[in-house]
Amino acid sequence: MDYTAAQKPKMRLRNSSADGPDASQLFEDTSGAEPGSQTGYRNQQAAPQAGNFAGQALLSDPMSNLAMAYGSSLASQGREMVDKNLDRFIPISKLKYYFAVDTVYVGKKLGLLVFPYMHENWEVSYQQDTPVAPRFDVNAPDLYIPAMGFITYILVAGLALGTQNRFTPELLGVQASSAFVWLVMEVLAVLLSLYLVTVNTDLTTIDLLAFSGYKYVGMIVGLVAGLLFGRPGYYLSLLWCCAAIFVFMIRTLRLKLLSEAAAEGRLVRGARNQLRMYLTMSIAAAQPIFMYWLTYHLIR
Repeated sequence: MDYTAAQKPKMRLRNSSADGPDASQLFEDTSGAEPGSQTGYRNQQAAPQAGNFAGQALLSDPMSNLAMAYGSSLASQGREMVDKNLDRFIPISKLKYYFAVDTVYVGKKLGLLVFPYMHENWEVSYQQDTPVAPRFDVNAPDLYIPAMGFITYILVAGLALGTQNRFTPELLGVQASSAFVWLVMEVLAVLLSLYLVTVNTDLTTIDLLAFSGYKYVGMIVGLVAGLLFGRPGYYLSLLWCCAAIFVFMIRTLRLKLLSEAAAEGRLVRGARNQLRMYLTMSIAAAQPIFMYWLTYHLIR
């Protein structure tokens, strides 16, 4: 009995010291924590480390860097080649020059296209080997008048078809597309002729496009006169505008295609100069033909 009584207090004393609040622990007991929380925490730490490691491996790969550099160099070379070849035929970078116009220039240019007979100086002005902007020189070619003339011609053609009860969107589209195709064919034919004759000139494709587009001014005058005064008004006004554009083209292109002596008015003999003269006259004579071809069916 004495032995049992002596052991019981020791057992209670041991249990109370283990469960008491003042008992200190050397390590935190994590045996009761949820296993999913620790796994998610480890995954959150491991995912950014894995992503950073993959990105660093890709950036540090010398083969991928070399491929990227080679691809960028090929792209830049291809862009430069396209820009160079495109600028050779259609100098896109110079289009801003051809639209540098103002109201005064447009009024003077329209007067020159309709009445070119009294104009004396046809040379383009230069400033430090660069032609001045069209708004400072009425002799400089521009694209504003040809572009606006083409659009106005299509609108007047639609009006003429409407007065005859023949207007349809399809017919107006055919009229616009045919005028554009004839313009492109004309410019290509002039370029081919210049190549065959081997003329050294500073004329560009845009210059030829501008000169060929000036005929729309006379075509608009003829159509408006035809709508107001009938066929007699159309033929009289178109005849005047055809003669005016012929004189304008002769006096403008002779400074570009003929030699310096021929441009000054002196007689120059030679087969090459004769070919250039014939080419100049052919380009000028083609303008009235296109003017009549594109307008005669619109007046009845």
